[in-house]
Formats: sequence, C-alpha cells, structure tokens
Amino acid sequence: MHGPGGGAAPAPSIHRETRKMELGRRSLLASGAAAAAVTSLPRLSRAQAANTIRIGVLNDQSGTYKDNTGPGSVACAQQAITEFGNRGFNVELIFADHQNRPDIGVNLARQWYDQGVDMILDVPTSSVGLAVNNVAREKNRACINVGSATSDLTGAQCAPTMIHWAYDTYMLARSTGGAMVKAGGDTWFFITADYAFGHALERDTGNFVKAAGGRVLGQVRTPFPATTDFSAFLVQAQASRAKVIGFANAGSDTINCVKQAAEFGITRRGVKLAALLMFITDVHSIGLETGQGLVCTESFYWNLNDRTRAFTRRVLPRMPNLYPNQIHAGCYSATLHYLKAVADMGVAASKASGTEVINRMKAMPTEDDAFGAGSIRADGRKLCPSYLLEVKSPAESTAPLGLLQGAADHRGRGGVPAAERGRLPAGAELARKAQGRGDSPPEIRTGTIPCRPPAAP
Repeated sequence: MHGPGGGAAPAPSIHRETRKMELGRRSLLASGAAAAAVTSLPRLSRAQAANTIRIGVLNDQSGTYKDNTGPGSVACAQQAITEFGNRGFNVELIFADHQNRPDIGVNLARQWYDQGVDMILDVPTSSVGLAVNNVAREKNRACINVGSATSDLTGAQCAPTMIHWAYDTYMLARSTGGAMVKAGGDTWFFITADYAFGHALERDTGNFVKAAGGRVLGQVRTPFPATTDFSAFLVQAQASRAKVIGFANAGSDTINCVKQAAEFGITRRGVKLAALLMFITDVHSIGLETGQGLVCTESFYWNLNDRTRAFTRRVLPRMPNLYPNQIHAGCYSATLHYLKAVADMGVAASKASGTEVINRMKAMPTEDDAFGAGSIRADGRKLCPSYLLEVKSPAESTAPLGLLQGAADHRGRGGVPAAERGRLPAGAELARKAQGRGDSPPEIRTGTIPCRPPAAP
C-alpha cells in the first residue's frame, strides 16, 4: 500500500505520557507531543522496567480514520489508566500515527516490542491490523485490536496473542446488511475500499445477501486512502439498477459517499444507501438532513443507558467536541480489562508472555461502564451486545450528539419499514440485543479454526 500521493511517507511521530502509581496517588511523570520523529523510547532502569507496564496506542492520528480512532482512542485509554488507580505498578502510555500503512505499522510494532512495550492497542485499518497481529505472534507480545474490522482476525489470521474488541465485519454484515435485505433490498452494488477491510466487509455482506435470496449485481474497488471524489463510482452503481448501494468503506470515505450520493439525488430515485460501517462521528459530519434514515450497527452508543452516559461524562473533558464511538469506548474497555489481568497474574508473569496474559484476560469476565458485562471467546473475540441504530431526523434530535435511535436487532425484526419501527426516546436503554451476544460465524465459535502458536524464541 502506498501513502497519499504515492511517495515516501513522512517519518511517524511518537508521543508518550507516563502515569506513575505509588503511595495511593497518581503523579504525571512526563507528557508531551513530539514534533519530530522519535527513533527510540526512553530507557528505563532495570527496577523501573520490571515494575512498569507499557501500552502503545497505534492508530491513525492524521488521516481518513483520525476522528473514528486517533486522539479519541488515546483519551479513552488514558481514562482507563486513571480509573484503574493504584495497584502497585507503573503504567506508561505512548501513541503513534501508523498513517494507514502496513509497513509503518509493522516497523513501529517491532520497535515498540523490542524496547519493552507490553501491549499494543487499537490498530485500525485492517491491512495494518493483520500485519501487526503477525508481529505480536512472532514476538509473543499482547495485541488488543479495537479499530480493525476484518473478521479474519478471529478466523484465518487468529493468534493466541490477540483479542479483537468491539466489532467486526461479520457483525456489521449480519446486522446492517441483514436488515436491508429483510426490508426488500435484495439486489446490491458495492462501492468498496480496495484493501483488506473493504474486501472483508463486501465478502461478509455479500454472503448474507445471497443467503437471504438476494443478488450482488456488481462492485467497484476504490483506491485507499487516495480517493475523495466518488462520483464516477456512484454513477456506475446507479447504472446497475441495484436497489441498495453498499458502502464497504469507513471514515471520510463513507462521509463523502453519502454526501455525494445526496448531491446526485440517488435516494430520490428509490435507491437505498447502506453505510455498512458508520460511527456517530461520521453522522455528525454528514448531518441529520442528509443522513436521516441511514442505519448503522454499534456495540456502544454514548446515550444508550445510565452507565454509557456516565462513562461519556467522565471522558469528555479529555476529548472536547468529540463524543466517543465504539472504537474509543473499546480502547477504554480493553485497557481496563488488560490492567485487571496484569494485576491478577502479576507484572512479571504478564511481561514474560503475551499468550499468557491474553489467556488470563479470556478467563476473566469483562465488566465496565461502556459495554457492561461480557466475555472473551476462545478465538479472541470480545463478546458484547450490538445494536442496530437509525439516524434521526433533525426534528427528532433534541440533544447535542443525540443523533441515533433504536431500530431493531439481528434476529429478523430489523426488516420492517422505518415508519413502523419503534421510536425509542433519547437515552432509553436498547433491550433488543444481537442473538448469541457475539458476531462471528458459527464455525469460528466452535473453534474449528485454531489459533496458531507464537513463534519459538
């Protein structure tokens, strides 16, 4: 994959913040945003290193997925560290921009693990996530992937050193794609980001469409991340006469597709748009006038219940003008659960083996304000309810960022016309949860695709 413009990408910048936990209080040891590239992390003394857990947030800090991951993920990981409190060891958080490039992501991951980073977090952009997953397996170090969507992370690329948090392409396809087919959208054309995530989302959604008796009439692959003008692709999709145009993309790509489709009046001709991965941050950018009626699937929504609202109130001072989405909340939840596992098994044991700390995380039930109670399946998929949500009309939105409302679940009640759906009041808890509390294929659930062991030292 090439960076924007096709030339060499600028050197990534690395930022660090350290919180030291001692004597019942947290003191900020160091913080800052490095303007130039940092080629190595500060060396700790042997005693400091033995009692310090280093977490590295590796994501898109400047590009297509900045708002959906980026600084918001860092802020939520910081919030988890703060709430974890004093457990007898230090926690250091660093972060860097992988620029949506697998080569940069792999180089940073290797560097971090070699210099004592114990767990890498977030890693959006599925091509980067899959590559970093292989590095974690090779190094026998923990990786908790929140931002990548590809279900291959718990399928063909499953690793005993990785947990996949919050969402995946199977969940999105089953929920959003399934609801559209049940509503009569039985012919599809896909506009797909041309890399691992887009391919997986198109594949998984297409499988559900065909299984329900629908047809995929065609698809077009768009260069990632260099595309901003989708007009030619939208014209091609409209010419197919498909009832549904499925956007197998995310971030600013999805925003641009929806806005440009509205400019062309595509929906006025009866064509439905399926934003297969859309976050509250995207809805805010699209606007309610243009986005109303779109459906999306989220495992977290800030206004879902009292606990999600409480979490949001606590983290908003760290991320002004940006409400948390399922990736941000996933970074909070994953960091908190990881630190609980470290405290349970001891710092030395957790630093010795990424596989063992991941096994301990799988053995412990998950519990936090963002997702409530949950668990982690043997293949590394974090299980939690997921919700099919609908974008409100401007008249229905009565609070800042009160943009979504309950539509249906994954079990067949999502196919009724919008006018017949139950309109949940803002803040009402969504009781209709996804069947099985998980979102991966049955063959994965039964464990028939084994996770490969880490490489021998």
